[in-house]
Amino acid sequence: MEKAQTILVVDPETDFLDWVQHQLGTPTTRVITATTADDGYKIFCREAPDLLISETHLSPFSGQDLLVKVKQREPNAIVVLTSGFGTTQSVIESMKLGAFDFIRKETLPFNLKVVVDAALKAQAEMKAATTFKPQLTVEEHQDNIVGKSAAMQQVFKMVGRVAHSDAPVMITGESGTGKELVARAIHHYSGRSVKSFVAINCAAIPEQLLESELFGHEKGAFTGATGTRVGRFEQSSGGTLFLDEIGDMPLQLQSKILRVLQDGEFSRVGGNETLKTDVRIVAATNKNLEQEVAKRAFREDLFYRLNVVRVQLPPLRQRTEDIRLLAEYFLQKVATKKLLPRLRISEEAMRLFEGYSWPGNVRELENTIQRACVLAASDLLTPKDIPIGNEPPGMAVPEAVAGSAAPSAALTTENAIEVLLKAAQADPDVQLLPWLEREFTLYAMKATKGNQVRAAKLLGITRATLRKRIERFGITRELTIS
Repeated sequence: MEKAQTILVVDPETDFLDWVQHQLGTPTTRVITATTADDGYKIFCREAPDLLISETHLSPFSGQDLLVKVKQREPNAIVVLTSGFGTTQSVIESMKLGAFDFIRKETLPFNLKVVVDAALKAQAEMKAATTFKPQLTVEEHQDNIVGKSAAMQQVFKMVGRVAHSDAPVMITGESGTGKELVARAIHHYSGRSVKSFVAINCAAIPEQLLESELFGHEKGAFTGATGTRVGRFEQSSGGTLFLDEIGDMPLQLQSKILRVLQDGEFSRVGGNETLKTDVRIVAATNKNLEQEVAKRAFREDLFYRLNVVRVQLPPLRQRTEDIRLLAEYFLQKVATKKLLPRLRISEEAMRLFEGYSWPGNVRELENTIQRACVLAASDLLTPKDIPIGNEPPGMAVPEAVAGSAAPSAALTTENAIEVLLKAAQADPDVQLLPWLEREFTLYAMKATKGNQVRAAKLLGITRATLRKRIERFGITRELTIS
């Protein structure tokens, strides 16, 4: 005869408890309930259930506090937390504190049975296992990662699970999906949070300078090295080093990164002394590194060293249910940072947001809302205020310049600069330098028929910098359209 399993459900709503009993109760599954955290803990101590399902909002203490008390008593306890108002912070904290899973209540009709079956299976497998007692600390922190979609909930759970370890993490996803925000969250919830989080973009720094940025250099190591420089590995010792765009790192430098991962040792450029560092590496890329390895553009041994834990960020087009939430968040952020009135979004404008593919992902959404807020004629954003499919956010052509769209053939550089400066004086929201940067980049790409090597040479910048500009300004789409 199959042994009966016991599930304890703690929730202040009796109707919800009745529903769960109906969903989970079987001849071989006993469901017992409690409406307060105190009663729930007493029943847990008395009954030793196979699974505890608890709402986070309880009295006289929270579901997370109940999780802590239960884990202190029984480290192998399987606990699933639920909430109708699950924030990013609560999901990450719950997973860090040892929750088996975290379920938003609106998804319970679809996910409850699946999660419970997985939890009971895990409990059966752990009956004879010995686990360590997790470090139970709670930090007050508001993350900037926003999302309630199933895809983002999985990301939050992964952050909570990996934060306590020192294992390298690889964050993958398209540009603009928030990889650095996830890296910062992993650092914040880790035991290294009291030390530095240092970020470096491997694609934005010329190859000849990147090694010095990472490892530092000694005085006289190369022309211009007038003193000793401490590199990022030294700066972040004891903390976390975030290597953004790791897929663009030169092969020669990859071997030196591998040595640090293996031995925690490195030398400054031009130095003979072997230095030690204790740093956790979090790397990110929008490239397919498996393909880069196959092309021998990325070292296979470094890939496996970095790819211990992978966090895949979904593009915004695959989490459209988050767009409304993100839009409201960015409206509040703009109002707070720019000291602007808090605007509202009309339902027609919101449908426009939700129907757009957002190739620039969350970054494009934020920039679009920022531009709309700056240029809005009223406190309600309507479709005419939304610059989707037009110039990139923040790159609007100044009206004074647009008014001179058909200048005389005798227009000189000096006159053109005068027109631009007058436009900036007339409108404090005009951003001339970013607009000019975009226009020159677009012109160079068109003039070279999309040849990035020639376009970069024409502009006097590196190819990596050119790629960043193309991505930031959405120039790929415009070249395709034209």
